[in-house]
Amino acid sequence: MSQSAPNSPDISVVVPAYNEAGNVVPLAREIATALAGRDFEILFVDDCSTDTTRQELVDAKAELPMLRVIAHRHNAGQSRSVRTGIMHARGAVVCTVDGDGQNPPVDLPTVIDALTRADAPANLGLVGGDRSANRQDSAWKKFASRFGNGLRKAMLNDNCNDTGCGLKAFKRSAYLELPFFDHQHRFLPALMIREGYVCEFRPVTHRHRTIGTSKYTNFGRLFASLTDMMGVMWLNSRARNSRGSDEV
Repeated sequence: MSQSAPNSPDISVVVPAYNEAGNVVPLAREIATALAGRDFEILFVDDCSTDTTRQELVDAKAELPMLRVIAHRHNAGQSRSVRTGIMHARGAVVCTVDGDGQNPPVDLPTVIDALTRADAPANLGLVGGDRSANRQDSAWKKFASRFGNGLRKAMLNDNCNDTGCGLKAFKRSAYLELPFFDHQHRFLPALMIREGYVCEFRPVTHRHRTIGTSKYTNFGRLFASLTDMMGVMWLNSRARNSRGSDEV
């Protein structure tokens, strides 16, 4: 397993986690295996868990020297956890993976290599995973996801079939240009496009949750998404892009 450089690894993998005891350490090991031979770090952001998630991660640092553990003082949600990890990240390329283990880390090279390929568009900001063909969830959850994704895609024109997929790779510098709000992580493609970046998507795998329970309900997620979509539509309506700048 490759240990990241002390100051500036190429890749930072950010994993938000809340009450994921039993999931986090196996997931960290899988990430390390998937990125073996690369220059990387792994940042788990514990969102003030009430179980043993934090202690399990701290104990795992002796085994995984590339592992960093960032701890929230108060519970703040998944989007804030992702942002906290990115603010602490030292890599120019940031990847996100959900802390429940349903995003197989073996797919990380798929999105990383697509983002960093030599012939990538200069303004490629994000490559996201698409679980559409391989999603391992209940029929009702898949229906709710298809409905929500279709509605969002039509309203925001972000060309993204699966914005809820936690596995993404993007340029840290591009992310830092985006406006932040709760649930922002579900609208990263639309927000990237708003800032003039191109987004691409690659098929990735998905697996069943084996430990713990989901932190979301279908109706709760749908209600939040509808109100958030209206906000993103407003942001898009107020966007003005200079298409870059030059010092003269």
